[in-house]
This record gives sequence, C-alpha cells and structure tokens, in this order.
Amino acid sequence: MAASALTVQEITRAGVVITAADANVEGNFFTNSGNIALRVINGGTSSITVTITAQAACDQGTKHDLVVTVASGATKEIGPFPMRHYNDASGYVKVTYSAVTDVTVAAVKLAS
Repeated sequence: MAASALTVQEITRAGVVITAADANVEGNFFTNSGNIALRVINGGTSSITVTITAQAACDQGTKHDLVVTVASGATKEIGPFPMRHYNDASGYVKVTYSAVTDVTVAAVKLAS
C-alpha cells in the first residue's frame, strides 16, 4: 500500500463541513501552496506522533522534520508549511504517523 492523497478543503466565510479521511498506514500527502494546515483528529486511546518530512535543508544545511504529538482524544491543527522546506519536487507535503488506528486527517486552507 502506498501513501494516499488528501484533497485540500477550503474554509470559506459561508462555512464548510470539513471531511476527515482515515490516516493511511503508509502516510498521506497533499498539495501545498504555503497556506495549508493539516488537521489531525486522534480518536485513539494513546498519543501519536505526526511527522512532516522536510524536503530541503535550512540555511545551516540541515533538514528539520516537523514532529508533533497529538494526545489521545485531541484535535490539532498543524501548519502552515513553508514551501521551500516541505514541498517535494511535485509540490506535495508528506506526512507519516506513529499509529493510525482511530486517527483521521484533513488538509485545510483558508479562503483568500
């Protein structure tokens, strides 16, 4: 099984119901325009670790993955993700999870 794509959902003034997808055991990816956030809903009984993979090094020459803990029963918004550091050659941000049972995710963007 390969990582699966998340469709970016736009939040508008009129409001929108965000539809979360099951977190994929191989990870997820989504297009990134620099103003996208990842919503992680952990319905599981243990904390999980979410890792956003850095694609490029900082000015000091080091790649810095973004690692965030999401507590059991919590929802966390993570981002935005600077394109320079987190976009791969196809413009995607790649994310993995320490566990996926009862974890759902959504990529969201504020309307301009």
